[in-house]
Amino acid sequence: MKLITKSLAAASLATAAMAATPAAAQVNGNIGIVSVPAAVAQATARTTAYQQISTTYASQITQIQQKQQQMQTLLQQLDTNSDGQLDQAEQQAAQSAPQAQQLQTLENETAQLSNQIDGARIYAIEQILLQYNAALQTVVQQDNLQLILSPDAVQYSAPAANVTQKVVAALNTRVPSVQITPPQGWQPAQQSVAIYQQIQQILMVAAARQQQAAAQQQTQQPAATGR
Repeated sequence: MKLITKSLAAASLATAAMAATPAAAQVNGNIGIVSVPAAVAQATARTTAYQQISTTYASQITQIQQKQQQMQTLLQQLDTNSDGQLDQAEQQAAQSAPQAQQLQTLENETAQLSNQIDGARIYAIEQILLQYNAALQTVVQQDNLQLILSPDAVQYSAPAANVTQKVVAALNTRVPSVQITPPQGWQPAQQSVAIYQQIQQILMVAAARQQQAAAQQQTQQPAATGR
């Protein structure tokens, strides 16, 4: 998502800055740990919105896949020694090759299509984030929490201290669904883009683990059958 995320680095919501580690020693009371990206990623509204976006933007997704295949074909043509990568000599030769302009055009077209999809996802996430503080306050009051920390600010904690799932439940109550079509002229907040990037990383890791588990299961099946 070059046009939207070009200069943005991943960052946490203000919740993460509510306390520093040294302050924890001075607090008498319950301490809660919350991962903002994890909470939003697990919210029902986020899951449903992504499913709706996959359907609404199915044409764009198909076009992206087709253009990526075209780019791969062009890159293979530039890979003169067929080693699966472009070395320095091949990169220099590619600059004056006719495929170079085609690759640039395909890359620009793919970025434009990706921005449409990413924009819809960020808009959905932004609506959930608007309810995050209220959802957090619900959990704070219910558990009588005196301090909220993000996971990266904690070296050790008991499992019960992690209240992310409680925040997810509160979000599901406050914002059961969201819109996926940004209004005319809408621009995403930097914070929303940062959380979106972190959520995408969470989903990628989860997908990789699922693939690994499926591969392991397939490997074990023949041995089980043999018994």
